[in-house]
Amino acid sequence: MARAKNETHKQGRSGNPAKAASPARTRGRATARDWIGGARLRTLTLGVVPVVLGTTVGFVDSGIAGDFGAFLAKDGHLTIAVLALLVALFLQIGVNYSNDYSDGVRGTDEFRVGPARLTGAGLAKPRTVLTVALTFFGLAAVAGIVIVILTQLWWLLIVGAAAIVAAWFYTGGKKPYGYNALGEVFVFVFFGLVAVLGTEYVLIGRVTASGWAAAVAAGFFACAVLMVNNIRDIDEDRLAGKRTLAVTVGLPIARVLYGLFLLLPYVLLIWFVLLYFRTGFTYFSLLLVLPALAIGVSSRKPRELITALQLSSFGSLAYGVVLGVTLALQP
Repeated sequence: MARAKNETHKQGRSGNPAKAASPARTRGRATARDWIGGARLRTLTLGVVPVVLGTTVGFVDSGIAGDFGAFLAKDGHLTIAVLALLVALFLQIGVNYSNDYSDGVRGTDEFRVGPARLTGAGLAKPRTVLTVALTFFGLAAVAGIVIVILTQLWWLLIVGAAAIVAAWFYTGGKKPYGYNALGEVFVFVFFGLVAVLGTEYVLIGRVTASGWAAAVAAGFFACAVLMVNNIRDIDEDRLAGKRTLAVTVGLPIARVLYGLFLLLPYVLLIWFVLLYFRTGFTYFSLLLVLPALAIGVSSRKPRELITALQLSSFGSLAYGVVLGVTLALQP
């Protein structure tokens, strides 16, 4: 039965995703709740955490110790930090809608067991979902251009363009790299290294060792969220021909990688504790992360794995916020 489904699925594929979509697939009109669900709010921590860390690490390495407010007021730092946050959030939302569109028109979501998608479930026309995705990419570009104008760092235009292109080709185009086990590389680079170090650089004009430690930690959390999502969909992705890293390495190794991605940020936290003792309070975020780990490495039930995804996301947010606050409060 599964083989017959797979054959039907393959026959319905098109090399051009836009042509693969059929208006007949739209069965109803998406509600506001559906569109909010399409933004996948639980993943937006991937945009918040790196900007919080980049801003606070920039503060402690700026030389303006003991007055975070003065740091934010200096040289428009608050404006730049808010714009960096908008870039990260708009880019993340754009990626989510772009994935919804690309997976939907390819038919990949035909076998999914998670929450319904706008395109795959026929709740919205593919072109409408694509337009929304491109709109958010455009908003990210506008916020990024404003940062460039304020900082006069014109080379950042190349970084911003690369981020948008990488976001689209994650599941878009004829050969999406997200279908070839490279999704974790994308999120680690752009929602870890680029987001944290980029935020730090536009604020203080350099990157530091603490910035690198925070960037790698944020990148691992982003990888963990993506991995547990792909563990949930591993059978369906394999059936649909989507070779995520979880599909490529198999379930046992995928679970091990998920555990490593979740726990390595706490190894990196040792760096901050040695420099700033109060940052040790960040270990309390393990109260969210350890239950996520327990579920993620033991369960195969989609609903439980969704819970693991949520706990991973909120755990990363708690890590970033607590670490950020304790850095901001350094005397």
